Amino acid sequence: MAKKIDPAALPQHTPMMVQYLAIKADHPDKLVFYRMGDFYELFYDDAVKAAKLLDITLTTRGQSAGQPIRMCGIPYHACEGYLAKLVKLGESVAIAEQVGDVATSKGPVERKVVKVVTPGTLTDAALLDDKQENRLLALVPFKGRLGMAWLSLASGDFALMDTDVEKLGSELERLRPAEVLVADDTDLVMLNRLTIPVRKLAPWQFDPQTAERNLARHFSTHDLAGFGVTEPMLAVGGAGALLEYVRTTQGGALPALAGLRVEHATQYIELDAATRRNLEITETIRGEAAPTLFSLLDNCATGMGSRLLGHWLHHPLRKHSRILERQQAIAALLDSGAHADLHAILDSVADVERIAGRIALASARPRDLSSLRDSLAQLPALIAALPEAPFFTGIAHALAPDAAIHQLLTNAILPEPSVLLREGGVIADGYSGDLDELRGIQNDCGAYLAQMEARERERTGISTLRVEYNRVAGFYIEITNSFLGQVPDDYRRRQTMKNAERYITPELKTFEDKALSAQDRALALEKQLFEGVLAQLQAHLAALRLAGQALATVDVLATLAGHAALRGYVAPEFVDETRIDIEAGRHPVVEAQIDDFIPNGVCFGLARKLLLITGPNMGGKSTYMRQVALIVLLAHIGSFVPATRAVIGKVDRIFTRIGASDDLAGGRSTFMVEMTETANILNNAGEHSLVLMDEVGRGTSTFDGLALAWSIAKQLIEKNRAYTLFATHYFELTRLALDYQVVANVHLDAVEHKDRIVFLHAVQEGPASQSYGIAVAQLAGVPRDAIRLAKKKLVELEQGSATNGMQADLFAAPPVSEMSEPETHPVLEALQALDPDSMTPRAALDALYALHAQLLKN
Repeated sequence: MAKKIDPAALPQHTPMMVQYLAIKADHPDKLVFYRMGDFYELFYDDAVKAAKLLDITLTTRGQSAGQPIRMCGIPYHACEGYLAKLVKLGESVAIAEQVGDVATSKGPVERKVVKVVTPGTLTDAALLDDKQENRLLALVPFKGRLGMAWLSLASGDFALMDTDVEKLGSELERLRPAEVLVADDTDLVMLNRLTIPVRKLAPWQFDPQTAERNLARHFSTHDLAGFGVTEPMLAVGGAGALLEYVRTTQGGALPALAGLRVEHATQYIELDAATRRNLEITETIRGEAAPTLFSLLDNCATGMGSRLLGHWLHHPLRKHSRILERQQAIAALLDSGAHADLHAILDSVADVERIAGRIALASARPRDLSSLRDSLAQLPALIAALPEAPFFTGIAHALAPDAAIHQLLTNAILPEPSVLLREGGVIADGYSGDLDELRGIQNDCGAYLAQMEARERERTGISTLRVEYNRVAGFYIEITNSFLGQVPDDYRRRQTMKNAERYITPELKTFEDKALSAQDRALALEKQLFEGVLAQLQAHLAALRLAGQALATVDVLATLAGHAALRGYVAPEFVDETRIDIEAGRHPVVEAQIDDFIPNGVCFGLARKLLLITGPNMGGKSTYMRQVALIVLLAHIGSFVPATRAVIGKVDRIFTRIGASDDLAGGRSTFMVEMTETANILNNAGEHSLVLMDEVGRGTSTFDGLALAWSIAKQLIEKNRAYTLFATHYFELTRLALDYQVVANVHLDAVEHKDRIVFLHAVQEGPASQSYGIAVAQLAGVPRDAIRLAKKKLVELEQGSATNGMQADLFAAPPVSEMSEPETHPVLEALQALDPDSMTPRAALDALYALHAQLLKN
């Protein structure tokens, strides 16, 4: 590593290094991009680190304070790709630009940090994933409670919520922040295991009183009550820290925030971290982007729509009235057939939401504004295509921003502007007379010289007079020696040639000054005019943000309507009862990947709360369980669902305990993870929760596992009383259906034929007859010798010839030698004496009444 430079030794360094090290001292934890002409250069330890991360050449630039200066650099016009790579690796970059005048500076040109790029404060389109929100999250823990505030700088979404510290993992999985802010005295063990950057700030930055004052000042309100903050919240301190962090990183600029949303846990169906992973909503269990529910549904035409769809999937609503608004909107789109037309129009719409965010930070680029202009031009057609439904009334209003926005952009921005402002070619002709003149000088220089030449020939009578330009002499009027007597008095000699003299006039000198500086002046004026356009757009940011949100909503609804039409989804019915009744349900993702998917239903109610699912591995138990949860999830985002009929009652949470995974970094074995997730379910599930339990207890010995599975099932039945799908290979548990009326046995069957197994995938009532474990092992490719030995051993076990030392059935009856002589009962004796085959229906009914009366008497 390069030797660190002590800022105290600055006087020993060159002036340039003094400037650099002073900037670096203010940003010790960031890589400093120091502007040097057409390059950003990094020095000393920053250079060593960046060269390794970016795979670029590490070299030296002379010496300072007697030491070689380690250096690497990147072209400033190509910095986006390098920034993207660094940010993806969790690094932050301070960008130091030249702000002084090169012509008047004595010594190094003044430089200062104009922006700090961090993973959570990205706004440039090139650095962002257009399908995912990029959130900055602040955490404030205190006495078991946790304040959370999060901000998406690109979209302006700003929200806060107080919850329990134990729910941090679930909330991190829900919000998926790019960067986390905490006070440097915060002690949260989970933060040490995060793969995303955690920034530690001074505790005073999280002071709630200061934060509330600053937030109220920012929103120009007396207090935060209008946003729903009616009592002290830990999250307010985090929101204040976010605001100050953004101000610091953006060089004093702040996003135009729509407001401050207060979220409550009761707004959404609660999904813990394990459930979000196990249901593979936006990421597979292996961490891949597909196949997932999101990858299946995301046919959105815009990045705004994709991000909103992801948000809806992770935030299923509880309130039926809000769900039905979305559902009825989808129904209206299907009835009118408008979803296809809307999708086609949206294909031409840019990411208005993020463009508005960049306008707020004055970081929008020319193509952002031209894209915004072209997108606004599509809005009338979009409004006209909306179906006549109450939900779309507000949407149509939001899609009709002030026409002045479109007019301004049409007048100010060229139809096809340059990518970068510094290249020129951005401001439209006719928007500025001064700019038009400068462009005219550049573009029509030859025509001007020809016109002047014609005028001067006519004025002087010199037919050979020429008006020309070259790089050495500049602009000049050339007159041959034979006509020197006719030269006017206002001509001033510029250059003497062998056969001619060259002159300049006041008019030509003025034109020369304009022409030679026209390009630089035009670029400077375009920059000024562009910044003026951005300033004028600031007044319209609220309208642009509303339009962006409306566009995203239409995009998602049209996409969901398209899937409903294509895949035969139906509108679920919601009831205020304890009930989940799904007929012929399908797993949306699996169905899309295979032919002839076998649909299955599920029926829950007050009298049927736990289904014990048995059947072979690979028989479809996990698919069946997940499909029920996904159908419930889709129903609660307002979507139609893959079923022939679905009636959904009250649901407040979804829990899953599926699959085997360990947490070695956290010191937890596979079985410990299983039991931790199970404990979470037993401690938090209620009568309106949907619980998926898959093979619980399989991670330990038979006795332990069976005992745990039995006790967990009993707790779910007796105390939690949740809607429960309980898949197991412990056939002993099927006896619970005899003890509890709310328990039902169902199974997925399979058949064997000539050493092959065929899975039927159909859910049927009753327990399975066997597990087919050996057949599945054979299907997986286990060697034949091992399969043959397993079959032999299975026969021995079934015959009881190898029970010595084996663990017995936990629920088996005790041996006869250990049992006392059973007592006879008169009702049993009378029942045994009956011959049902010889009895008439009337006689059988009379005998039943007699037995019942005798039982009550005894």
